[in-house]
Amino acid sequence: MRVKTCVNDGLSVAITDDPVSFEEAVKDPRWNEAMQCEILSIKKNDTWLLTDLPFGVIPLKLKWIFRTKLTETGAIDKFKARLVVKGCSQKYGIDYTEVFAPVARWDTIRTLLAFAAFHGYEVYQLDVKSAFLYGELAEDVYVEQPQGFEVAGEDSKVYKLKKALYGLKQAPRAWYSRIETYLIKKGFERSCYEHTLFIKRAGEDILIVSIYVDDLLYTSSSNGLITEFKEAMQAEFEMTDLGRMRYFLGVEVTQSQAGIFICQQKYAREVLERFNLQHCSHAHNPIVPGVKLTKAGDGVLVNSTDYKRLVGSLLYITATRPDLMFVVCLLSRFMEMPTRQHMLAAKRVLRYIKGTMQFGIWYKRKQEEESLVGYTDSDYAGDADDRKSTSGYAFFLAGGAVSWASKKQPVVTLSTTEAEFIAAAYCASQCVWLRRILEQIGWKGDGNTATTIMCDNSSAIKLSKNPVMHGRSKHIDVRFHFLRELANDGVIVLEHCGSQQQVADIMTKALKLETCQLLRTKLGMVDIREFEGEG
Repeated sequence: MRVKTCVNDGLSVAITDDPVSFEEAVKDPRWNEAMQCEILSIKKNDTWLLTDLPFGVIPLKLKWIFRTKLTETGAIDKFKARLVVKGCSQKYGIDYTEVFAPVARWDTIRTLLAFAAFHGYEVYQLDVKSAFLYGELAEDVYVEQPQGFEVAGEDSKVYKLKKALYGLKQAPRAWYSRIETYLIKKGFERSCYEHTLFIKRAGEDILIVSIYVDDLLYTSSSNGLITEFKEAMQAEFEMTDLGRMRYFLGVEVTQSQAGIFICQQKYAREVLERFNLQHCSHAHNPIVPGVKLTKAGDGVLVNSTDYKRLVGSLLYITATRPDLMFVVCLLSRFMEMPTRQHMLAAKRVLRYIKGTMQFGIWYKRKQEEESLVGYTDSDYAGDADDRKSTSGYAFFLAGGAVSWASKKQPVVTLSTTEAEFIAAAYCASQCVWLRRILEQIGWKGDGNTATTIMCDNSSAIKLSKNPVMHGRSKHIDVRFHFLRELANDGVIVLEHCGSQQQVADIMTKALKLETCQLLRTKLGMVDIREFEGEG
C-alpha cells in the first residue's frame, strides 16, 4: 500500500492505495495486524466451528477486503481488513431465505437531529465492531478456511458458520434481528412507522436510538440514561464509542449551544476531485433559469457510465442539500442515453457546489414549542418530453428542512388545479408519517392540532375541503382524494401562501438567481462560518 499526503484547504489529507489481494497485503505489517484482529474477532464471537464437509455440499469461498479508514479531515484513522463470504454463490432456499433488513431513512435521521437541537440535547454515536458477526444463522452454511489462516494438519476441513459473516446475503437481516431482540429486552419500544427507531421512557425522560446497520445514533433528555445505555451496549457487544456525533456516512455534524449543523464539505470536495473539477470556476445557481432538458438533448451522446457515476454522486449529496434536489432528480431522468447537454448541466451542478461547499442545514435551539410546517408545490406540465408535472414538498422543524422531495407525477394532469392537488396528496402522505414519528419521540409542538401545509393554489385548497369544480376534478384518481379526508379529519390544513413565499418552488423548477438564494436561506441553509459565529 502506498500512502502520500497532500494539503487541501489547509487540511492534511492522506491519499492511499489499498491492497487488492492477500499476497499484496501480507507483505505489510499493518495489514497483517489488521487481519489478525479480524480473525480474533471471529474467534472471540464463536462465529464458526471447524468440521468435515458433508457429502454433496459445496463450501462458499472467502475473500479478504482491505480498506484504509479516514477521518472527516481526510487523515488516516485505521487500517481495516475484512473477511467476507462470496455470497454470489449462495442458493435461495438452501443456504439463505429472507434477506431484507431495514436501515434508517435520512428523513428520520434529520428529524432526530432537529428534535435534539431544538431541545438542547446532544447526539452521540456508537459503532459496533464486526456487527454482522453477532447475527445468528438459521441455515447450515459452510465456508472454506480463510487464506493465510488455515489450520495446520486440517486442510481438508471447512468451517460451519454458527453466526453470520460479512458477504452473506442474510447477514444484515441476522444482525438486525439480534439488535432488535436485545433492545426490546432492555425495555425499548420499536417504532411501528420506522423499524430502525427505538424509544425508551423513564418517567419524564426519553432515550431515542436510531440504527443504521452497525452505527447507532442516540440522544436523551437524561445523561443518566445515556450512560446506562452506553455501558449496557458495550457489555453486550464489542463497540467503539465515537462520542458526540460528528461524522456519519459522509455527513459532517457540528453541535454547539446554537444547535446542530450538518453539511458534506469533505464529500463534496471528493466528488469534485473525482471528476477533475476541483479547480473549476463556480456557478451561482445549480441550473440555468428557464432551461428545459429533453431526452433528445443536443444529439451527441456521452459515456453513460460516467454520467451515471456523476448523477449518483450528486444524489447522495442531496442528503444535506435540498437546494440541489430538483436539478439532480431532473438529471436522473436521462440515465439511459445521456447527451452532451445533460453532462454539461450535471457539471454545472458541480460548479455550483464548488462555490457553496460550506453550506448546510442549521437546526436551531429554541425555547418555545413549534409545529411541523410543510410546503407543497408543482410545476404544471414541466417535463418537455411527456408533459407530466413535477411535485415538490419540504417540511420544517427547528428552523431547518428535515424532509424534502422532488418527483415527476405518474399521470398527465389536465390543469394546474389537478397538478397542485396531486402534489398536495403526496405531501400529505409524508406529513402523516412525520407526525407519527414525532408523536412517538415526544414532540409536543403539534399535539392534537392540524399540521399546516402551505400551498399557493387557491383552487387546490378549495378542492381539498369540498368537492367543488366537479367538472375539472371528476377525473382525478381516487387515490389522491384521501387528501380531502385528512383535511376533513383535522390532520392537515391547507393554507394559501403567495408564490414568493412558496419554499417548495425550489423543488419543482429552475429559478432565477435571487429567488434561488432567497429560498435556499428559507430552507435553513447557511454557511458553516455563520453557524460557528453563533456557536
